[in-house]
Amino acid sequence: MPSSAPTFDELMAGCTHSAVHLEMRDQYGVSDESDDFSTWLSTGQRDADPASEYWAPWVDLISQTVARGVVVRRARIISEPVSPYIRYEHAGTDVNIHAGEQVRWLPRRQASTIALPGNDFWLFDDQWVHWNHFTGDGASALHEPSDDPAAVKLCAEAFEAVWTRAIPHDQYEIR
Repeated sequence: MPSSAPTFDELMAGCTHSAVHLEMRDQYGVSDESDDFSTWLSTGQRDADPASEYWAPWVDLISQTVARGVVVRRARIISEPVSPYIRYEHAGTDVNIHAGEQVRWLPRRQASTIALPGNDFWLFDDQWVHWNHFTGDGASALHEPSDDPAAVKLCAEAFEAVWTRAIPHDQYEIR
């Protein structure tokens, strides 16, 4: 990766019309949500306050991005019945929507005929892919930006195919 490659924050700040995110794992083990996930597992209560210390930075970032006219969409490919982690994600998605994201869910069995990249990603203005790599247990690993035209094309086509088939958050019922 060239040293001049932009960071995630730079890509989001420079985005002018579209930021899309495709998530394809049934379990993430991201360290900054481990306490909230543990609480949710034991109590069923999730931090869903857009102004909380956990959510406020994301809500601010997305709200500001959307206010600039950028459409922010997130699609999640999930196995059914869903994992406890996906139930946890679903329980907090109203905050993503409050911030200005559009969110859809696609049951994995409906994605079988879609050519998908091997990793989760963000795609900014159909110009930059920001790959999100994870370890086997779901911990965040490497983040890798790329402006490779073939990667951009694959991600753009994959995301649109998923988005077309996916179910809007307010219509998706956890199974």
